[in-house]
Amino acid sequence: MTDSNLNNLFQNLPDKISEELITILAENSHVRIERIVSTGHANKKGFWYDQEEHEWVIVLKGEAELVFEAGQSIVMQPGDHQLIPAHQKHRVEWTTDKEPTVWLAVYYQAK
Repeated sequence: MTDSNLNNLFQNLPDKISEELITILAENSHVRIERIVSTGHANKKGFWYDQEEHEWVIVLKGEAELVFEAGQSIVMQPGDHQLIPAHQKHRVEWTTDKEPTVWLAVYYQAK
């Protein structure tokens, strides 16, 4: 049996893109799930995400470094995941340009 609604997170990955590719996979008023594709992308120095929502993120393919305003940084490889509480300032320091980095991000309301 085939399902015409079946999708694959690794389908149609671009080799090079000028901006990150963000695709909303599912959402409602409480949660949003996104696939993010990066190819050598980074946030500008001095820029910080300061989000109203909690974010749980996992790297499925590729490699990236997250930096937090408090000074810590983590290099993420496939399978590595991180919970980023609402208002914890952070940015993407780099993503590899050797292959697309595929992230799965789940955003949900802070209580």
